Amino acid sequence: MRLLFLGDVFGRPGRKVVADRLPALRERWRLDAVIVNGENAAGGAGITEAICQDLLNAGADIVTLGNHAFDQRETLVFIERQSRLVRPANFVAGTPGRGAAMVETASGARVLVLNLIGRLFVGLHDDPFAKAEAEISASPLGLACDAVVVDFHAEATSEKQAMGHFLDGRASLVVGTHTHVPTADTQILPGGTAYQSDAGMCGDYDSVIGVDKHEPMRRFLQSTPGPRYEPADGEGTLCGVAVETDPLTGLATRIASVRLGPRLEEAWPRFWD
Repeated sequence: MRLLFLGDVFGRPGRKVVADRLPALRERWRLDAVIVNGENAAGGAGITEAICQDLLNAGADIVTLGNHAFDQRETLVFIERQSRLVRPANFVAGTPGRGAAMVETASGARVLVLNLIGRLFVGLHDDPFAKAEAEISASPLGLACDAVVVDFHAEATSEKQAMGHFLDGRASLVVGTHTHVPTADTQILPGGTAYQSDAGMCGDYDSVIGVDKHEPMRRFLQSTPGPRYEPADGEGTLCGVAVETDPLTGLATRIASVRLGPRLEEAWPRFWD
């Protein structure tokens, strides 16, 4: 199975590069499933129903979220009726929406997508490891589904790596989001789980993690309040992770970083070309 995960879509540049490039990539690489993190898609803070639909129309099967999940108040309502939008499963009980979703591919294969959020430097949330254990035990790889993709939205690399090892052999891909910078640790762990600490963002990299660089720079230089952050508005770069899985086990056989755009050195799964 061929899977593509795209990191945090940040503002208009991120939405545009996904809309412009994903449809062709889905066809060219013959992708079975695409997962996109959309928690920064609406001006860098949250997601709207219209934007969520745009991402789905561009070729996403599932849209995941993170700590900005409910920055747009309308998400509290529409997430209940949009079964292809998931928020972190370890948000406290009673939070609207769902933390996991099962998508069926065109070939009939089933992909479980699980969204989790970390606890180090991100906020007070339930235990992501306990929630991961519960969700994956309920829908084990190779029995209830043919692939498992885990979006771990976390700040600390240590917490992300620990989650990768915790789920090694039980997930097809564990990938980090939230820090908006693609990491260079793309690998398949000993048990067969593909892993990358952060997928990076889909957005303008002539920025400070997606934000117009001038106000963050000023705040680092001066201890004074200023205007609200605004998304950088230059050309976007598409960033993510591509994974191929074994049809019998659902574990990863190949993984590659994806970076397509003007700012970063380009990378793509050459084994699919």
